[in-house]
Amino acid sequence: MSIISSDIQKAKAILENEELVAIPTETVYGLAGNIFSEKAIKSIFNTKQRPLFNPLIVHISSVTELPNIVKEIPKKAALLAHKFWPGSLTLVLEKNKNIPDLITAGKNTVAVRIPNHKTTLALLAQLSFPLAAPSANPFNRISPTKASHVAHYFKDQIQMVLEGGQCKNGIESTIIGFENDEPVIYRLGAIAIEEIEKVVGKVIVKNLAESNPNAPGMLKKHYAPRTKTILTSTLEQEISKYASKKVGVLSFHTSYQSHEVDFEIVLSPKQDLKEAAGKLYDAMHQLDLLELDIIIIEKLPNIGLGKSMNDRLQRASF
Repeated sequence: MSIISSDIQKAKAILENEELVAIPTETVYGLAGNIFSEKAIKSIFNTKQRPLFNPLIVHISSVTELPNIVKEIPKKAALLAHKFWPGSLTLVLEKNKNIPDLITAGKNTVAVRIPNHKTTLALLAQLSFPLAAPSANPFNRISPTKASHVAHYFKDQIQMVLEGGQCKNGIESTIIGFENDEPVIYRLGAIAIEEIEKVVGKVIVKNLAESNPNAPGMLKKHYAPRTKTILTSTLEQEISKYASKKVGVLSFHTSYQSHEVDFEIVLSPKQDLKEAAGKLYDAMHQLDLLELDIIIIEKLPNIGLGKSMNDRLQRASF
């Protein structure tokens, strides 16, 4: 069984030995390894069963490290970094030659961010190398927001999960690349489009790619429970179709409990999208463990973080 521990020095020693540690961030737990260790990076792909064409995100502790990772920083990238780092923003920029192709899926760009979690920032500050850290879950499965989620997935496949509590934001970072120096959103995430546009003006979204994706999270099928999952805007109508089945329901703010519903989780009775995002993946994990026939999820309001959550849920139910 993976050891869940708060011991940063133990995590440091494992990473320096080219092994993997699951680390907490404010978004989700990541499966981390030394970006300059081919052994560690291959282990990330193998452990997750992740295809090599899907690039990884590099995690650093300070913006002063960015010139070691990327060739140049467009003006709007600098504005976004100043506003949102440390935080749930990943920038895709032209990489330096020292960044291994294995991390970037052979592309000339690299995804990079500074996580906003004191435990992982303390760890990164003590390491002589950045960490590659995709979400700590098997490929296409629900991302982990608790150390116990990671331990359940990988058991004895990794030595350690660094305990950092429940992830505050609960969904992955927003990923932004640059085309002709203009920002493009490749993955909707924990920073809403509206917040991005306050800083750099109107942005376009290109968040779907079945092959050769520019960033993680662009595949149609992703973030999925093992249980058949349906996303709907008409929850009561959908529930009525499965009267003879064992049904779990995940709703935004209204309770739909009835004799047709075996288990229900309400994300935010006060209709707070940030609260709902923080609870989303944990709720999906809970439902997926109940041996249900079907999980029916209510589509969220398609504004702010609701857009990011709906993006995840559409991929989960594909």
